[in-house]
Amino acid sequence: MDPIIPQPFGVCHVVAMPWPGRGHINPMMNFCKRLLLRDPTLIVTFVVTEEWLGFIGSDPKPYRIHFATLPNLIPSELVRANNFTGFIHAIYTNLEEPFEHLLDSLSSPPPTVIISDTFVLWAVSVGTRRNIPVASFWTESAAILSLFVHSDLLAAHGHFPTEPSETKEDEVVDYIPGLSPTRLRDLPEIYHGFSHQVFNKFKPCFDELSKAKYLLFPSPYELEPKAVDFFTSKFDFPVYTTGPLIPFEELSAGNDVIKPEYIQWLDGQPESSVLYISQGSFLSVSEAEMEETVGGVRESGISFLWVARGGESKLKEALEGSPGVVVSWCDQLRVLSHKAVGGFWTHCGFNSTLEGIYSGVPMLTFPLFWDQFLNAKMIVEDWRVGMGIKSDKKTELVRRDDIKELVKRFMDGESEEVREMRRRACDLSEICRGAVAERGSSDVNIDAFLKDITKIV
Repeated sequence: MDPIIPQPFGVCHVVAMPWPGRGHINPMMNFCKRLLLRDPTLIVTFVVTEEWLGFIGSDPKPYRIHFATLPNLIPSELVRANNFTGFIHAIYTNLEEPFEHLLDSLSSPPPTVIISDTFVLWAVSVGTRRNIPVASFWTESAAILSLFVHSDLLAAHGHFPTEPSETKEDEVVDYIPGLSPTRLRDLPEIYHGFSHQVFNKFKPCFDELSKAKYLLFPSPYELEPKAVDFFTSKFDFPVYTTGPLIPFEELSAGNDVIKPEYIQWLDGQPESSVLYISQGSFLSVSEAEMEETVGGVRESGISFLWVARGGESKLKEALEGSPGVVVSWCDQLRVLSHKAVGGFWTHCGFNSTLEGIYSGVPMLTFPLFWDQFLNAKMIVEDWRVGMGIKSDKKTELVRRDDIKELVKRFMDGESEEVREMRRRACDLSEICRGAVAERGSSDVNIDAFLKDITKIV
């Protein structure tokens, strides 16, 4: 790991403790970069497991961020989906002590503040014992956090816990602060099944929130003002929206390097003609679902750029002769910002959702797990910048004929429906860009957070 360079006392030292997962590490890393851009004197120690340092070892290391590691005492990222509740339990029980030992070693200067993912259950307790304030860093939407902290209201209305049924699925939840009226089918399955087990594991984290000293959100205030306002009124400590916490600063830098082949291919495509397809980096669909998806996209005749994330050669073979490109990895934000891209097929992880909104690209939603269902609902119904492929959690396959027709409809730039959706996406993009511009809401909030933590020194 990178050594901590001795610094004089009086320097603000931030210790960042993300949840060990790409969707959590990336926004926290982007937040730390923003802090360092504002305050060159800041020291940031970014804590990851030894395995995760290996994963991000080839990534460009941001200037002045020092990496520190915890031992690999949790299941590997490569197999965590096999027993996710066991993965959560291991983080809760195995990493607290090594983290405390790490804090002991950070003495020059000592830690000023801990920024910890909300899901890292023990972080607030560690900070309290050591008299180090903890900023709770939430990586999902403010709306779903409100849902989670109001599970008692769900219970009071008979919506938690309960078994799903056709009648229940269509019932509307309209009593959660900051959450627009939402059908049960569009909420994560915290009221039954596997997601209920996951929620029960995570629930103590929501109970710990009130003991933190700050709450940080990764989105701009303008996306979810009612949900953010609820938390501002609920807690007696500062609540800051700081996003979108995506690497938009790197877009201009990308113009100075050699273009990857997929960008060169995009350069040759008509404006808004390409569908970018990504199913995320953690969960994937079944083989049968993938066959239907491939068939539907192929038969639609629409040009596409598809990130395979495993099975690249098999996907290329299945799509041979189609007007598209299959890659194993790409710079997603750079792709979404390309003028040739007119749509984004997404699993609706919140980071991807923010990247799609920032880029002004309408989204074709295919949620798989957890908060992705609510994100999909917000994309389609609240912000009206998308269409739903898989609109609920039922197990029936989405058939290729349905996919084919929806993809064609979604990418039809001549239809008034799509034109209006693209206009709204551009409007939302301008709102997000304004938030991170000078004196925008997120810009002001990051400065305010910095002033708060530097006063502690």
